[in-house]
Amino acid sequence: QVQLVESGGGLVQAGGSLRLSCLASGRTISSRAVGWFRQAPGKERQFVAGFIWNGGSTYYADSVKGRFTISGDNAKNTVYLQMTNLNPEDTAVYFCASRESSLISILEWEYKFWGQGTQVTVSS
Repeated sequence: QVQLVESGGGLVQAGGSLRLSCLASGRTISSRAVGWFRQAPGKERQFVAGFIWNGGSTYYADSVKGRFTISGDNAKNTVYLQMTNLNPEDTAVYFCASRESSLISILEWEYKFWGQGTQVTVSS
């Protein structure tokens, strides 16, 4: 089992920045792909960014490319999502997830372990 706990959400003004953290415990996730997803009220959960520990490859949704950066600290078993130039459309609950594969996927059903989510609210 893998337990994931997100933190770092909050209220920020448009144009501001936040850094989300995803702390993993239990089985190591260093051989697994990790993804960040988000779900806005009344909308489906959508892929935001993915990260592979081995080599540090990343992949981003077009809507966040150039503004968000995903990274990992192996020693801390933590994956980060640095978000800059936030806008109200980024308001959502953000989830991190881990899958039983070293390949990034944009499909939420391919991720087995999920955190509880952290709320990000961007005011205009």
